[in-house]
Amino acid sequence: MAVAANSLVSFTHGSLSQPRRLSQTLPSPSLSLPGSRSLSLKLTHRSNSALHCSLNGPDSTDKSTPIEKRYPAFPTVIDINQIREILPHRFPFLLVDRVIEYNPGVSAVGIKNVTINDNFFPGHFPERPIMPGVLMVEAMAQVGGVVMLQPEVGGSRENFFFAGVDKVRFRKPVIAGDTLVMRMTLIKLQKRFGIAKMEGKAYVGGDLVCEGEFLMATGSG
Repeated sequence: MAVAANSLVSFTHGSLSQPRRLSQTLPSPSLSLPGSRSLSLKLTHRSNSALHCSLNGPDSTDKSTPIEKRYPAFPTVIDINQIREILPHRFPFLLVDRVIEYNPGVSAVGIKNVTINDNFFPGHFPERPIMPGVLMVEAMAQVGGVVMLQPEVGGSRENFFFAGVDKVRFRKPVIAGDTLVMRMTLIKLQKRFGIAKMEGKAYVGGDLVCEGEFLMATGSG
């Protein structure tokens, strides 16, 4: 049953109270909605009408908590010492600081803390520090290496190579102070030939900044 546009309706948490003033008399104290569709409300203020809705309660953000205590740290599934045991890379080319999720033989999520102390910033660029796209791709490939060099896949550390990349897109620049979060997923493995194909996506603050398809030579063929 429709309600007139100038009617006064009051909603309380979890319930719908009887309309106070309608353009016509209702046979029932409840509002009958057609079908099972939800009611969408837009709050407006008029001199002769009002609409009050408190279905969702107050904002759950506690403003009294200091900002440094509001956001938990990334979990550690594989720390930097374990990463160094898995990957052959070393400074200045080890570009994975921590693995925060690992699904054996399937995927891994790693992070790279991008700081102004990274050795590529003095030249890229002195006045606007942006992480080079090729190093973003390299960092993602190293996260892929964490998946490929585990017993579930059987890659060889001595003969593991980044063999190719395709469909790479850079969506946003990554700058000093960002945390690059990289997910690499194994989508095809040919153990006989020692070749693997992976899908990679990198994010900063939940925004996609880079994506592509990666070809890895595992050295196990």
